[in-house]
Amino acid sequence: MALVAHFDFELYQMDVKTAFLNGDIDETIYMVQPENFELGDPKNMACKLTKSIYGLKQASRQWYHKFHQVIVSFGFEINIVDNCVYHKFSGSKHIFLVLYVDDILLAINDIGMLHKTKRFLLKNFEMKDLGDASFVLGIQIQRDRSRGILGLS
Repeated sequence: MALVAHFDFELYQMDVKTAFLNGDIDETIYMVQPENFELGDPKNMACKLTKSIYGLKQASRQWYHKFHQVIVSFGFEINIVDNCVYHKFSGSKHIFLVLYVDDILLAINDIGMLHKTKRFLLKNFEMKDLGDASFVLGIQIQRDRSRGILGLS
């Protein structure tokens, strides 16, 4: 947020729909058949998972790995201090992407780069474009651009 205020970056927000369902499973996992979906003898039958589901212990990690692979393929680099922060620089154009579970903040100084990034994300994940960031994680973002002030409350 300090960079957004200091460099007067635009700040946009996106939300990934059903984020944990995007993760790929890289191990063999079986589960009890869901209620009302019992084929054969439920005591002897199980479901083999081929994709991540909500409630699975590995779901958040698998989602993160999937997101990381996709965003790095678009030229973003991971921040070595915080693995949920990515950046991409192209000459004087800068974009920072912050991922928190299924919420994404995009801080950027070039609208063209913003549109390309949004199109890429929308192509790869089912998402909702929330426009200018005004609330994140239940915290209101207050901004006075003329004075270079950005506050959280």
